[in-house]
Amino acid sequence: MEILFSIAILALLFSGVVAAPSDDDVFEEVRVGLVVDLSSIQGKILETSFNLALSDFYGINNGYRTRVSVLVRDSQGDPIIALAAATDLLKNAKAEAIVGAQSLQEAKLLATISEKAKVPVISTFLPSTLSLKKYDNFIQWTHDTTSEAKGITSLIQDFSCKSVVVIYEDADDWSESLQILVENFQDKGIYIARSASFAVSSSGENHMMNQLRKLKVSRASVFVVHMSEILVSRLFQCVEKLGLMEEAFAWILTARTMNYLEHFAITRSMQGVIGFKSYIPVSEEVKNFTSRLRKRMGDDTETEHSSVIIGLRAHDIACILANAVEKFSVSGKVEASSNVSADLLDTIRHSRFKGLSGDIQISDNKFISETFEIVNIGREKQRRIGLWSGGSFSQRRQIVWPGRSRKIPRHRVLAEKGEKKVLRVLVTAGNKVPHLVSVRPDPETGVNTVSGFCVEVFKTCIAPFNYELEFIPYRGNNDNLAYLLSTQRDKYDAAVGDITITSNRSLYVDFTLPYTDIGIGILTVKKKSQGMWTFFDPFEKSLWLASGAFFVLTGIVVWLVERSVNPEFQGSWGQQLSMMLWFGFSTIVFAHREKLQKMSSRFLVIVWVFVVLILTSSYSANLTSTKTISRMQLNHQMVFGGSTTSMTAKLGSINAVEAYAQLLRDGTLTHVINEIPYLSILIGNYPNDFVMTDRVTNTNGFGFMFQKGSDLVPKVSREIAKLRSLGMLKDMEKKWFQKLDSLNVHSNTEEVASTNDDDEASKRFTFRELRGLFIIAGAAHVLVLALHLFHTRQEVSRLCTKLQSFYK
Repeated sequence: MEILFSIAILALLFSGVVAAPSDDDVFEEVRVGLVVDLSSIQGKILETSFNLALSDFYGINNGYRTRVSVLVRDSQGDPIIALAAATDLLKNAKAEAIVGAQSLQEAKLLATISEKAKVPVISTFLPSTLSLKKYDNFIQWTHDTTSEAKGITSLIQDFSCKSVVVIYEDADDWSESLQILVENFQDKGIYIARSASFAVSSSGENHMMNQLRKLKVSRASVFVVHMSEILVSRLFQCVEKLGLMEEAFAWILTARTMNYLEHFAITRSMQGVIGFKSYIPVSEEVKNFTSRLRKRMGDDTETEHSSVIIGLRAHDIACILANAVEKFSVSGKVEASSNVSADLLDTIRHSRFKGLSGDIQISDNKFISETFEIVNIGREKQRRIGLWSGGSFSQRRQIVWPGRSRKIPRHRVLAEKGEKKVLRVLVTAGNKVPHLVSVRPDPETGVNTVSGFCVEVFKTCIAPFNYELEFIPYRGNNDNLAYLLSTQRDKYDAAVGDITITSNRSLYVDFTLPYTDIGIGILTVKKKSQGMWTFFDPFEKSLWLASGAFFVLTGIVVWLVERSVNPEFQGSWGQQLSMMLWFGFSTIVFAHREKLQKMSSRFLVIVWVFVVLILTSSYSANLTSTKTISRMQLNHQMVFGGSTTSMTAKLGSINAVEAYAQLLRDGTLTHVINEIPYLSILIGNYPNDFVMTDRVTNTNGFGFMFQKGSDLVPKVSREIAKLRSLGMLKDMEKKWFQKLDSLNVHSNTEEVASTNDDDEASKRFTFRELRGLFIIAGAAHVLVLALHLFHTRQEVSRLCTKLQSFYK
């Protein structure tokens, strides 16, 4: 029985093994989406390498419980299509990770959707950029751009070069990835003499040749190139034609350019070029995988170098994802977790993996390669001349420079054969004070014509140094101008305009000596000469006549009311007439001493004294304000140059000289407080109308701005001092600080004179303004007269009654 029982158990076990489920039934599937441009060689390599790597991985690890399932979507090179494909993969296909993003636009869109869905997105195409750092779910596999920047900078310093020319592709992902290199140049004191950008769509040979001719006259002998292989091929054909591949020059290509520079793109014109490449350790596994990849790709020669970079990165990403999926599957998270993507991302971040491209560990959401291979392009192949890793070079070999020279390129003498150095000058283009700076485009050619006092001084000072000046209009704040000049060293060399020397701006740029008077002043309208009758000015003639008439009228009415009962208003007709006039005009100084008997006359005098009080107060105030010159104090009616007040906002882009003159004329402004050059222009235009009442030396005047450390600063400062000592600055001031259009001087002066007369008149009190007082006084006089006539009539009636009764 025991034997039979044992046989039965073995039979059951055997039947269980035979009836075991197929692999498809027990594997736990995790879907990963590939969003790539399948028409591009990079997209094809990524898809083929990814699938080949997974096949190899599960061939070795066939006992794993999980399988990564690849879902491929074609982006067609369009970021919008890539976004739609990623959305479909996440919502409908339930993908737990996405691999792709071949451009910066695609990367930003996919990174945005990954943040919302909490799904990892992995890219192997883009270098490290600041704009992608904010996305927690976006992972990059790239070379270390900071390490590369240090390597290129160190190499240039080995040449004892202090300046370079940067040539880059005019696209967001290329220009952004260049920023770290530019900042490193600035930190190490390497000046970017010039820069040029080219777009794939608009960079024909003629355009490239014109731009390169401008670069040829720059001070630098080292050129750094950061662009795609399509533009690189065009660039070096033009470079060779212009003679820029001779002994005096050095050309360095960045890692992003070299990593995808195919063998077919390397031409004879590139001999002597140095390039940085991501370092791939040579091994049998690498050779085997790249060999099988080429066979899968149909032996396409275009994959010669790209297959190594993209293919190996795709292989290692596939293996990392497969390992990560298996790790949290073993821990039971695939079945238990509702958020597989988050667990997958966390597992990837803590993974350590030895791949075909070396030891792999993620840092700050990046798989970074810090080691670079430095190659020297020869006639038929690239030759390794060293490695850069950990901040130092190793395995250094001699470089063969352009022109097959083994001598390190040095600075060229730029003024040879009559050539001029180009100085790129930012010029303030607000045109508010055209006497100082004016930028006007030619309506036919579109070329800017730059003129003005500041421009003439600059041209005169720079003339001895044999520079060709390229003026670039700038519209904005002068503080921002200083910052722009300091941060865009590759684009601009100097700045010219009505730029005040300040301590804040000096943090970013170097200033020359001031070429204008220093300090601020106070300008106001000149007062007309005051004659012997100036005390009549506060009131208009009509008001004087009305006041005099009411003084006389008051005396007459009081006399009429009081003469019948008050002895002081009686006497001869001469005495009574004198009393009328005396009493009326004595109210001006409140000197009337006659005692009034009637209540009506007392009422009239009280009303009239009130009117006289208002008149005298108004007269005194107006006379004081218009005829007394006192020291200035800032108030709401004054404009301080450059301050953001409502008045300056109204000026807009019109000529500020004319605007301030008009505001002073019409009384909107009483004074203008500004720097001396601005006020000098106002006085120069209208010498008979405005005067500077005070000045304070609390600003440093105008100066020219240059890059920090520029050797032109002391040279131009010496020229300014020379112009001042020879009196040439004063001559230039006389030339520019006068009316620009001499034909308008006479008419404008007459207009100002007439306007000033109107201003004086507008400041006087008129009868219309004070007519309310006279209406009150007139009503009081009418009322008193009416009462007096009424009482007189009653007395006459009583007298007539008495006479009638007497005669009866």
